[in-house]
Amino acid sequence: MQADIITIGDEILIGQVVDTNSAFLGKALTAIGVEVRQIHSVSDKREAILAALESAQNKVELVILTGGLGPTKDDITKHTLCEYVGDTLKFDPKVMAHIEELFSKYVQAPVNELNRGQAMLPSSCQQLFNPHGTAMGMWMKKENTVYVSLPGVPFEMKYLVQEKLIPMIKETFSPPVLVYKTMMTFGLGESIIAEKIEHWEASLPPHIKLAYLPNLGRVRLRLAAKGTDEAALQNEIDVLFAALYPLIGDYITGYESEEPIEQQIGNALVHKGWMLATAESCTGGKLSSLFTQHAGASAYYKGSIVSYATELKTNLLGVSEELINEYTVVSEPVALAMARGALRQTGADVAVATTGNFGPTKGDADAEIGTVVIAIITPDIEKVETFCFGKHRERNLQKTLNKTLELLLKTLR
Repeated sequence: MQADIITIGDEILIGQVVDTNSAFLGKALTAIGVEVRQIHSVSDKREAILAALESAQNKVELVILTGGLGPTKDDITKHTLCEYVGDTLKFDPKVMAHIEELFSKYVQAPVNELNRGQAMLPSSCQQLFNPHGTAMGMWMKKENTVYVSLPGVPFEMKYLVQEKLIPMIKETFSPPVLVYKTMMTFGLGESIIAEKIEHWEASLPPHIKLAYLPNLGRVRLRLAAKGTDEAALQNEIDVLFAALYPLIGDYITGYESEEPIEQQIGNALVHKGWMLATAESCTGGKLSSLFTQHAGASAYYKGSIVSYATELKTNLLGVSEELINEYTVVSEPVALAMARGALRQTGADVAVATTGNFGPTKGDADAEIGTVVIAIITPDIEKVETFCFGKHRERNLQKTLNKTLELLLKTLR
């Protein structure tokens, strides 16, 4: 079974609003076995909406539209959809009573004619009642295609999808079972992983597909299985993923549905009875925020000293000026000295330090733009590594965070 998604609104096309509705719908549909054929974003114009509807007619079983259902004159989705399926609008007194109740409770203003227009619905539609707003969801059919129109407000749309639309799709279409599972890896590029698992990938059965999802130092491996027995498909995927551990086990950090890597690091620290501190220069506190965003981080995380300026490395972390003058701030000796300073200042057992040159200029360092040094000290070892991540500042930050987490988890295992 296939579906198209159409989001309506000029605000999406000009970049004023990010289309998160399509991402949510794509994930929700995929989870119940509906394959999304394509996603459109079109303007608030009758001709554009009609063209999008026509492009899907009899090519997919389901089309979901979001947006353009408000009370103002530029919200024409309902009228255009009604025109397309050859229907007329009809007043719904129950919807009108709901609108009046919302206004009396929350708006503190009289209901005007534009608001009353929200109670006009296509006469043949199956209504998806929206208790959180004035725009109702609508289920209509033309020939072999069902058209569903939903409010563009994300909270209202998500409620209707989860509580109303998904059950209706399952009852009407009986879509096949799709099972997805995603393995997380750190430290190897996409092409190297593909080479290491080439024979494993070639042996996958036809009903199970592999996708590589790379992102700056980490690669997600997603298996998707289609069939009729969910439990059997899940077991088959588990067996296949288990066979990857002898091939790339050192780079696997778990599964996407499990705890993120920073929480895995926290678990390892708690298991050892150790506390972590961070000394950050180029990462500017971002590493600290990854740990502290999770409840319970105080059980394993002491805090961070963000010494972005060179003088703070000396004043706060005790890195000697002589060491900096000899090696520069982006160097392995300085990174190790930063980590040692974090241990002294916080009383932690483990410290990680980051220093680097993200650009656009070299600043106080002689190192090339993109050079990053990461140092880790535990009660057992001291280690430091230098990397070159290129000249793109934002990518360098994310690569540094990913590499630091990867090295820290490997060190603690």
